[in-house]
Amino acid sequence: MHQRSLPFNSVVSREAENADSFIDLDRLMVTVLRRAKAIAIFVVAFVLLGIAYLVTATPLYTSMTQILLDDELSRYADEDRSPQSRQEADTRISSAVEILKSNTLALRVVDDAKLADNETVLDPPQSPAAIVKSWVKSLSSYFTGEPPLSDEAIYNGKRYKAAAFLQKDITVERVGRSAVVAVSYVSPDPKLAAGITNAYASAYLTDQLNANFDATERASLWLQERVADLQRRAQIASLEVEKYKSENGLTQARGELMSEQQLADLNSQLIIAQADTASASARYHQFQAILAQGPDNAVNNATISSKDTDNSVIQELKSRYLSLGKREQEITQNFAADHPQAVALRDEKADVARQIYQELEQLTSSYKNEFEVARSREASLRENIDRVAGKNTEASKSLVHLRELEQKATALKTLAEAYLGRYEQASQQRSFPIAKARVISEAGVPVSPSSPRKTMVLALSAVLGLMAGAAYAFIAEARDRHFRLEGDIRALLGHKSLGYLPQLGGVSKGTMHSLRSRFSKGKSDPPGEAVIPFEQMTRVVLDSPRSAFAETLRNAKLASEVMLQGCPNRVIGIVSALPGEGKSTLAANFAMLLAASGKRTLLIDADLRHPGLSRMLRPSPRTGIIEVVLGEVPWTSAIKFDQQTKLAILPVGLTASHEMLHHTDELLASAGMAELIENARKTFDYVIVDLAPLGPVVDAKAFSVHADGFIFVVEWGKTPSRLVRELLEAEPQISSKILGVVLNKTDMTELARYGDFGGSEKYRNHFDKYYVNSGRSKTVS
Repeated sequence: MHQRSLPFNSVVSREAENADSFIDLDRLMVTVLRRAKAIAIFVVAFVLLGIAYLVTATPLYTSMTQILLDDELSRYADEDRSPQSRQEADTRISSAVEILKSNTLALRVVDDAKLADNETVLDPPQSPAAIVKSWVKSLSSYFTGEPPLSDEAIYNGKRYKAAAFLQKDITVERVGRSAVVAVSYVSPDPKLAAGITNAYASAYLTDQLNANFDATERASLWLQERVADLQRRAQIASLEVEKYKSENGLTQARGELMSEQQLADLNSQLIIAQADTASASARYHQFQAILAQGPDNAVNNATISSKDTDNSVIQELKSRYLSLGKREQEITQNFAADHPQAVALRDEKADVARQIYQELEQLTSSYKNEFEVARSREASLRENIDRVAGKNTEASKSLVHLRELEQKATALKTLAEAYLGRYEQASQQRSFPIAKARVISEAGVPVSPSSPRKTMVLALSAVLGLMAGAAYAFIAEARDRHFRLEGDIRALLGHKSLGYLPQLGGVSKGTMHSLRSRFSKGKSDPPGEAVIPFEQMTRVVLDSPRSAFAETLRNAKLASEVMLQGCPNRVIGIVSALPGEGKSTLAANFAMLLAASGKRTLLIDADLRHPGLSRMLRPSPRTGIIEVVLGEVPWTSAIKFDQQTKLAILPVGLTASHEMLHHTDELLASAGMAELIENARKTFDYVIVDLAPLGPVVDAKAFSVHADGFIFVVEWGKTPSRLVRELLEAEPQISSKILGVVLNKTDMTELARYGDFGGSEKYRNHFDKYYVNSGRSKTVS
């Protein structure tokens, strides 16, 4: 068998081309333009809804006043006022905002402005949901049979209802990071809005004054009671201190006990005595250490600081000793060591050294006596301290309790004085009628409504419509999983696209007359045979040879010639995924194109379960492919010819036995079919086989062994891409032989809306000058 067609997998998909782009702006723009009409409808619909809302909505007016929370207003009353931190200021402003929103202040405004009987406040415009809710509440109260209310209860109910509506419609906000609070109220009546806003500001200032006065009054009463109690307790504590002193004989001078003063003096004397003893001991042991070195070394250590003693004698002897030693050294160097003068000097030097030693012994004895006297005095002071400390022990124990009593009395006295000062300050502030706030901007009567805002409502309506339209477009695009572009064929299927076949529309009567042909049995067309009218759509390629329809089929012919170069006699199957995609129309037109170009062409209707081509023949054929495969008739006798193009057609015999045929796949895979195809190869250049769709039956799969290639037909915008992909993945023997895919029934006016900027689909209208007399008729399969 002559076959083998490699799939077209060399084209890079659009997704791969744009893989490095997070958002494909071209495709996004194309999608927006394609769905622009739907988006515009949504925008217009929402704008109309916004206009309807503006027409039916009740206009509302907003009046605003501003209150400054100013501590400087009370600076004369707060003498010891310290600056507030930012956190404290924020807390104070937040508290003021909550006070303005409170129910208590709302009730005060209701009473001051007499709003309990104001119908505008008690019965404001309500939403439909609120109206229904109020009706249900009224009906429930009617059926429950509640007892009638008194006039006072009804009035209080109106007060609380009016206060509730005020709380709902009042807005209190801090202005930026300042100490200014903005109070605004919304009402259908502009004068009422201004009156309520000013009433809120006045009620807040009055509330602050009353709160300050009440707080100061309560503080003054409490401080007065505390001052009297503290003064009484301080007096009792002072009397207890004096009584305890007299009972324990605790005599004091300059705030201290006498025994404590004596003990302090003795400790001071002991410190001095200890210092004297240490100094005397140091001098004594120093001189004792010098003497212990012997007379010979005493001269070298005889240098004593003048701060310790008057050692002028020793210094003179030492100077004399050094002078004699120098003179001796000179004489010895000039003469000799045994020179008489050197000997005399050495003797005199030894005598001076002896005198120095005797002087050191006298000083050592003197320092020893001083050391003994200092140590004796220190011991005496220690004895006196121990004696006085023993006597002071009992007094110290009593003194501890005395100090506790004195501290208690002092603390009570100090506390009483502090509370007395605070009481006097509170008494003065009670008569200072100034609040720490003031109105800096009074509420005026608004002249234009604040709600609804026409510009904002219309803009918001347009934005919402745009969002709704975009959501609809997104959903529509997400649901559109069909083939629209040739790039979809390459990206999703990995096969070559052969082009677009336009959707065929109506044609003129003249065209209808020209689309009639004659068919006859046998290889020739002898005169006198019956004329068989053929459906107009199967001959568009002949009626409009320079149309886009015919050009796409020429591309399919060229692709088959290129990809099947090794097959001189080619068997090409025409197959689709679903019924109704136009494969029979394409098969007939493709076969006529080949026949018109001079190729010996045979068109076989192998869709045995739905032989659309055979049903278009008139009269209906009685014998055909089934009888040929079964060997009942010769294949040449079942063929019909087109007189104009010499196209040979092997139909399906439309008999009762044809309707009872069930195992069509076995028939197509049989030896009889193989023999038929082999005989057709010997006679014809092209054998075009119209096969059943892949989705419902397996006939095409059974015939695939006989075919050199397949042309796959998908309906533009209708055939699901996932279905086609899964069918081809499940049938690799068919997928590997696909020469290309044709997008049939393409709406050429809509095609440009799906193409990317710069894509060929955007320029289809520029191709029309090359297409003449495009036949347009509804396609059938």
